[in-house]
Amino acid sequence: MLRFLFIALAFLAAPLRAEDARAQVEDLLAADRAFAAAAAGAASAADGLAPMFDAEAVMPLPGRGHVVGRQAVLAALRASPAFQSGTAAWAPVRGGIAADGSQGFTFGFLTLTGGDPARRNRKYLAYWIRRPDGWRVAAWRQLVRPPGEVSTALLAPSLPGFAARPGGSRARIEAHRRSLAAAEQAFSDRAQQVGLRAAFRAYGRADAMNMSEGPGFAIGLDAITAYFPEQERASPVRWSTTSSFVAASGDLGVSIGTIRTNAPAADGRPESFPFFTVWRRESRHGPWRYIAE
Repeated sequence: MLRFLFIALAFLAAPLRAEDARAQVEDLLAADRAFAAAAAGAASAADGLAPMFDAEAVMPLPGRGHVVGRQAVLAALRASPAFQSGTAAWAPVRGGIAADGSQGFTFGFLTLTGGDPARRNRKYLAYWIRRPDGWRVAAWRQLVRPPGEVSTALLAPSLPGFAARPGGSRARIEAHRRSLAAAEQAFSDRAQQVGLRAAFRAYGRADAMNMSEGPGFAIGLDAITAYFPEQERASPVRWSTTSSFVAASGDLGVSIGTIRTNAPAADGRPESFPFFTVWRRESRHGPWRYIAE
């Protein structure tokens, strides 16, 4: 009996076979693509997006903070001229999965046929939770992308560093949530001391993605930090986590919060704006590093 127990524990601690983890990412990518295919026949772009949103879905909306809950997200989209009519088409270019297969993320390109023609090409980041009826989006962000060439080639998947079975106690999940919030806070605190460029290099993974600048995605720390001033000694903004979703395996999560300026903003610009960041760690108790934002 003890020998069997030791073998079982060793199996659970072993890294996932590459083909198993890749299959889980493919399942998530397939779900993203299936929702996109179904959206082609919807009455409006908002209606096309509606089926994929989780009941607890969160969407950052500049000027309003975060809209929370499926109905609130859909109401916000339906209030936008770009989503009121026409259709939405999208396709992921990368996916990632938690060690227990319960949560994951995708990002890619979105095209609208309604609204201002100059604002129809966009990009998105989605954080997913596997529910009993399939994958659903728990956090979603989209941005208008400026003109320019982009690559739609599929990127290498973000794979877990260890094996885990689905399920976990509320206490364990809450501990993972606290550790993720602490990592986000430490990231912000470090930026106050050394500036955004150095902090983003210290807290990001080598394969991290940032979607804020350019027509495509900035992949890797060199590309991400290229947009920050080299000589900046302290960050002009601070941020923290207000809510999160974290896999029970403790290796993937999304931190949702608000960024605030450290000084009054000039020219009537907002002094706070919402964000969410996807984080990964290689072991249950290893350091968190951001993977997509």
